[in-house]
Amino acid sequence: MVLDALVYKKNLVPQKQREYQHSHKPVYYRPPRSRLYLGLYNTAFGLGMVGVVYSAYSLIRGKQ
Repeated sequence: MVLDALVYKKNLVPQKQREYQHSHKPVYYRPPRSRLYLGLYNTAFGLGMVGVVYSAYSLIRGKQ
């Protein structure tokens, strides 16, 4: 059938659960590519905060 590849897949949940529980890394570093995702998030958050602080400083300083 067409959907056999989707319906009859091997259950990998117990294997992945063992990998997660066996790891000694923090929970947020256990999934694959998590270091990349956290790095991108922290970069975007930092740039956003810099923008907010700069805008607030410009508003407080006013025109000269």
